[in-house]
Amino acid sequence: MSDCLFCKIVAGEIPSSKVYEDDVCYAFNDIDPQAPTHFLVVPKAHIGSVSEITADNSTVVAHIFEVIAKLTKEKGLDSYRVVSNIGEQAGQSVFHLHFHVLSGRDMTWPPG
Repeated sequence: MSDCLFCKIVAGEIPSSKVYEDDVCYAFNDIDPQAPTHFLVVPKAHIGSVSEITADNSTVVAHIFEVIAKLTKEKGLDSYRVVSNIGEQAGQSVFHLHFHVLSGRDMTWPPG
């Protein structure tokens, strides 16, 4: 998708702080981190959100979660949160499937 921010990042048209890359997905540090560790993992193929996952593309999501497990182990993260916002009301601002991985602060509810 030519006007998609994450497609442009994956293509190298927009710079990013790369964490990981393979044939299926790309991971990079969030430009506005909400935790000491905050990176995103996106599929290289354009999928709009979780709501567009089908039997034909679900292996991409399984692979992304394998990558998340690998990266969090490599970073020594025992506790972390994986978040995907679906739709504007849920806070999705880039309409390309992505998973936020956050760690390094207390994320329990209620806070404090």
